[in-house]
Amino acid sequence: MIDLGTATDWDVLARTICGEARGEGNQGMQAVANVVLNRVAKPGWWGATVKGVCLKPYQFSCWNLGDPNRAVILNLDTDYAIYNDALGIASGVIDGSLPDITGGATSYFAKGTPEPKWAAGKNPCAVIGNHIFFNDID
Repeated sequence: MIDLGTATDWDVLARTICGEARGEGNQGMQAVANVVLNRVAKPGWWGATVKGVCLKPYQFSCWNLGDPNRAVILNLDTDYAIYNDALGIASGVIDGSLPDITGGATSYFAKGTPEPKWAAGKNPCAVIGNHIFFNDID
């Protein structure tokens, strides 16, 4: 099990990507990573670091207590291909070698789930895989 106290930005982002979008392919995983970095670029409410943004309560459901994905990502074997794919994407987004494909999105939700109140009346800036992205959420 990962120790979140000593975990790096890269590891926490890779686990967040796995928890939120492991079934979405590389583009879907990159889009989630882009949202995290877009939030870091707007410090304040969301947090000022990759790790802080990922672990902020109720922002990425995979980290919520009681979410079944939490146990999966906390215990994710770093030898698994999906973790290594996510780690490569995390590294590329953090170092800037992978561009933002979301149009500056800071929020998203999954198709097939109820539309969140924050999305009411807003226009998506991207739809990637099963996620709908927004860049105009306060």
